[in-house]
Amino acid sequence: GMKQMRKAARGLERLGTGIELILTSPLVRTVQTADIVAAAFDGKPQLQTTTALAPRSPYTALLAELAKHERHSRIALVGHEPSIGDVARHLLKAGRRLDFKKGAVCRIDVDALPPAGRGDLRWFLTPEILRRIKS
Repeated sequence: GMKQMRKAARGLERLGTGIELILTSPLVRTVQTADIVAAAFDGKPQLQTTTALAPRSPYTALLAELAKHERHSRIALVGHEPSIGDVARHLLKAGRRLDFKKGAVCRIDVDALPPAGRGDLRWFLTPEILRRIKS
């Protein structure tokens, strides 16, 4: 799992995402994943744990957390399913949650932090695609 995640993280870096900050759930496996993602980027992004991404945390807690980071324009959120799929649903103002496989990544552009309007889904990639991009 960790070896495959390192390959996927290098694929994410090759996309030129330029992540500045990674917010992660405080649970051990998620922090490990966030560490792997951060290590794949030059100028390692800042990493911060937050209970706002813990399973069953209310979306309003995440909005309050995002408001603290309004100076950042590229923030990665690392969480658990089904919670992270619900976060994506809220950001997109979609009717149902997105289904994330372990290691899947999506890019959602928002108007501001915290987001006021509907987010724009730019891409959604499986871990397999990210590993192929890495090559």
